[in-house]
Amino acid sequence: MLEFCKTVLSKISFDKYLFKKELQKARKWLKPKDALVLKIWCLAQFGHLYKDVILEVFES
Repeated sequence: MLEFCKTVLSKISFDKYLFKKELQKARKWLKPKDALVLKIWCLAQFGHLYKDVILEVFES
C-alpha cells in the first residue's frame, strides 16, 4: 500500500489540492509506521513545493 501511495502522489504532484487530498487519504489507510515513512519520503521528494501541506496533514 505504501508503494501505491507513493506512485499516486508522484503522478498528481502537479496540483496542490489533489496532492493534499491524496495525502490525507494515504495517511488514513496506512499504519503509523508506514505513515512515518511516507512523511519522510514526501518531505524529501516534494518538500520544496508542498512542505506546508505535508506538515499540516501529518500534524492533524
